Amino acid sequence: MRSMKDILKDESGVGVVEIILILVVLIALVVIFKEQLTALVERIFGSITGGVSIITE
Repeated sequence: MRSMKDILKDESGVGVVEIILILVVLIALVVIFKEQLTALVERIFGSITGGVSIITE
């Protein structure tokens, strides 16, 4: 049976925990700034489609 020190020193799975924490933070940021991100994306696509219509004319 493994001792408590061995269990605490075991770092297997640490990478998975870090990735999950990063994903949680990114999802939280998207939820918090949803309106601002939506407006930004709409402006970007608006300028892209406006630029395309100028080129095709």
